[in-house]
Amino acid sequence: MRRTAGKHSIGAGMRPAAAPPRGAVAVLLACAGATAVLPHVPLLRWLAWPLMLVSTFAHEMGHGIAALCVGGSFGEFRMWPDGSGVASVAAGTGRLTAALVSAGGLIGPAMAAAGLFGLARGERRARVALVGLVAGLLVVLALFVRGWFGLLFALTMAAVLALLARFGSAWLARLGLVFVAVQLALSVFTRADYLFTPVAHTSAGELPSDVAQIARALLLPYWFWGALIGALSVAVLLVGLWLYLRPQGRGARR
Repeated sequence: MRRTAGKHSIGAGMRPAAAPPRGAVAVLLACAGATAVLPHVPLLRWLAWPLMLVSTFAHEMGHGIAALCVGGSFGEFRMWPDGSGVASVAAGTGRLTAALVSAGGLIGPAMAAAGLFGLARGERRARVALVGLVAGLLVVLALFVRGWFGLLFALTMAAVLALLARFGSAWLARLGLVFVAVQLALSVFTRADYLFTPVAHTSAGELPSDVAQIARALLLPYWFWGALIGALSVAVLLVGLWLYLRPQGRGARR
């Protein structure tokens, strides 16, 4: 009897192993898997096109927001159906501010992805984050987006996210937010070659690439800054994934 009681006491005192929030890993794998498969399925390949546009939109918004953060100005943003885009910004005076604005478009998507991963940890917060994205898109749409294609794309994206936030279930809202975060995260890798080129080819013509502009402002070759920004982007994404997948505390709300 004593041995049995001892076993029962030890078992009762053991704490279950900490784990990520329920369903977090499944949602992440589903979003990453769908993104990887889409370009290779003939009937679904067209869905890869709007995902490319999302990365362009985030990239150019990163330039614009960075310009505003350093005291510069954000004039307008235009994008085209081929996935290229241009943000008209003024960085103000100083080499460092010019470099920060150029870097904003490169590391901005990774920072946004990390933030969305953290918010997607809870189903309620995910819905609130979707509403925040819709509000942000409407502000950007009214103040900065110009050209019929950019306006149409931003309005469509806002409408889709609004419908998801209003009518989607809690799980579906979380899935949608993680899906957006995955697109922003993967844009760091799918366009990694842009980090190592001195020229950007857009529908507005050939322009100096972001890393070339950073090199012009801060010296050192453009490929050095491309490698550095790529490493920083990966580090930021790892932090975002940790925020999303870190073990759930006891008694925490899901």
